[in-house]
Amino acid sequence: MNNVRVLVGTKKGAFVLTSDAARRKWDVSGPFFGGWELYHLKGSPVEPNRVWASQTSGWFGQQLQRSDDGGKTWEPVGNEFKYDDSPQTGAPMTTHQWYDGTPHPWEFKRVWHLEPSLTDADTVYAGVEDAAIFRSTDGGKTWQELAGLRGHGSGPKWQPGAGGMCLHTIVQVPGDPKRLYIAISAAGAFRTDDGGKTWKPINRGLVSNFMPEPAAEVGHCVHRIAIHPSRPDTLFMQKHWDVCRSDDAGESWQKVSGNLPIDFGFPVAVHAHEPETIYVVPIKSDSEHYPPDGKLRVYRSRTGGSEWEALTNGLPQQDCYVNVLRGAMSVDACDPCGIYFGTTGGQVYASADSGDHWAPIVRDLPAVLSVEAQVVR
Repeated sequence: MNNVRVLVGTKKGAFVLTSDAARRKWDVSGPFFGGWELYHLKGSPVEPNRVWASQTSGWFGQQLQRSDDGGKTWEPVGNEFKYDDSPQTGAPMTTHQWYDGTPHPWEFKRVWHLEPSLTDADTVYAGVEDAAIFRSTDGGKTWQELAGLRGHGSGPKWQPGAGGMCLHTIVQVPGDPKRLYIAISAAGAFRTDDGGKTWKPINRGLVSNFMPEPAAEVGHCVHRIAIHPSRPDTLFMQKHWDVCRSDDAGESWQKVSGNLPIDFGFPVAVHAHEPETIYVVPIKSDSEHYPPDGKLRVYRSRTGGSEWEALTNGLPQQDCYVNVLRGAMSVDACDPCGIYFGTTGGQVYASADSGDHWAPIVRDLPAVLSVEAQVVR
């Protein structure tokens, strides 16, 4: 019988939530790494008991952890991140051309995102701040930069978003291991078709009015990208204002904000079985990070973004002023599909019927930074 595991990263530790396929009763374990910020946890789709975690402390810096028993026990793994200093990258490992064109030390503050390989349990990608992408092929012992990203040449036009200049999204394409999509705040979306040797910006059609050139090639503050495995050329994006989609692998984008009351938010997710069903969580504005009118609502589109409906059953509809961060929404592969999200108020909500009804799995956790759901057989 299948079980569901929900991995939750918070400002003060990690939690592992487990249930059977009915998803009515949940067991909560944790906190693991109490007192540390856990920016992201994610399980391997190849070896379900392998879980990766990124923990950060203002005192002790960045640490990566790996569990091989589903999160019950953990061990630190190698944190040797090797920046590529070869001449062709255009970005030596010791310097970085900052967005104003001046050289600064290339900073490494934290790992924002961990993306385990779809085919190999020992391979995992890491997106870091300041924006770079790394890969480990030995179970996390050593890491090598995919330096073509920084070598693209557009780096001087990148700039930090409110949360820093973070590579926060890595999307793999099933059946095509050489294609990856990534997103950087605030640089935009990029794609590689050769396993990370070269990258291209994929931002045509995006418009960001806060930029000197609103339709520029790079510089857009992309908050999240999601795809459905059966349609790897169709991408959905939540950016700094606007919900967008691309049907040509990011070559062009169009707005699909439809009848959303507000098109500002952080997460976007795609239904596990319905590639045209997507979910977002609007918040009031880029300065007021809470739900409009104090009503926590997930919005669902079953038409790829042309029409949206508010999902409210079981969610607080008054005096609610929490936020849902970019990595804090996920779906499971059960049928019906389960949808999960966590809030900065420490609640983790779940729907076992694709969003029609919601209930909190757990309350009063530290502020939730990431949520990842996984079906475990």
